[in-house]
Amino acid sequence: MIKEVIVVEGRDDITAVKRAVDAEVIAVGGFGINGKVISKIKEAQERQGVIVLTDPDFAGEKIRKIIAKRVSGIKHAYISQKEGMKDGDIGVENASPETIIRALENAKCNLKEKREEFNMKDLMDHGLVGCKESKERRDSIGRELGIGYCNGNQFLSRLNNYGITREEFIKAVNKIIE
Repeated sequence: MIKEVIVVEGRDDITAVKRAVDAEVIAVGGFGINGKVISKIKEAQERQGVIVLTDPDFAGEKIRKIIAKRVSGIKHAYISQKEGMKDGDIGVENASPETIIRALENAKCNLKEKREEFNMKDLMDHGLVGCKESKERRDSIGRELGIGYCNGNQFLSRLNNYGITREEFIKAVNKIIE
């Protein structure tokens, strides 16, 4: 598993990266990079490190520069325009898994053992899945931990992949419940 969180532009890019490697991935949603997304990227950088992998075009470079200006110490992975081209469309989503792997290796990504500190029972025990308040609780605890809002499976993945400790998790749960 790749230690760093990979930052891409959109959902199709997430799919392409996950076809190539086991990693946590954040999509910025194109030019609409807001403070919330930057906060997520900063938290990821502090906890695990970040590798930015954007499309090899003007928009991708602009997004890369915005992130680099606001988040220090990030790594950059690149694919060529030729490697990202398919039917006149250019983007990470068109790159082969081999191309993505090579780009991440060139960015000096680090590997780590897959961590499974938390499981679905932990989420059920704390009302983060399986009850009508689950969505709001995940949102509040995600904000408290700096990992953002997501569904139950993604929340579990972020708890494990961002290196959240059980102590941090319980402290956040208790703060929200009070």
